[in-house]
Amino acid sequence: MRGKRLTVLLWQRAEAPFQGAWALPGGLLNANERLGAAASRHLAAKVDIPEIAHLEQLETRSDPARDPRGRVLATAYLALVTPDAQPKLPGDTAWHPVDDLPETAFDHGSIIGSARERLRGKLSFTNIGFALAPETFTISQLRDTYAAALGHPVSATNLQRILTRRDVIEPTNDVSRPTSTGGRPATVYRFAARELVVTNPFAAFRPRAVG
Repeated sequence: MRGKRLTVLLWQRAEAPFQGAWALPGGLLNANERLGAAASRHLAAKVDIPEIAHLEQLETRSDPARDPRGRVLATAYLALVTPDAQPKLPGDTAWHPVDDLPETAFDHGSIIGSARERLRGKLSFTNIGFALAPETFTISQLRDTYAAALGHPVSATNLQRILTRRDVIEPTNDVSRPTSTGGRPATVYRFAARELVVTNPFAAFRPRAVG
């Protein structure tokens, strides 16, 4: 999350193919290397992110025409970082909103779409929101995070009720600082666990019905 938008880290290619287009960090797998280790290595080569909040294998792409240089299989990973992480980015690397992508290389735009759908699904039945939120937050802040990730408005009251009932979030002893407009300070919450937990395999957050 950057601001109130769900974003993806991309770097701009300096060479053909797709020179000038934006691509996901990645590269070749070494002969004696595991996929997860390769993903971490290539990400570290582009940007220093000290801690990945959540990492999981997303999918494998095998379209023979996905790379004009020849047949290349690609295994993609979904890596989430909290807004507390503020890595220093090189000049050819930037965060881009997932709903307003620049021209992308290869099939990376489609991969980003798959990652967004995986995230949206898991927000419904797991506590994966911990990987998008800061250590502590108000319900209104968490509402903005869920709305940006899900792509539709979210009721703060319903979100608090559902996540509290499932023991996903818990109140702290802190309250938010008063704003210039006044009003009652809001309770500050945190996630009960900061590792992936299935909370309700049959639940789903959906847009509110109209009419």
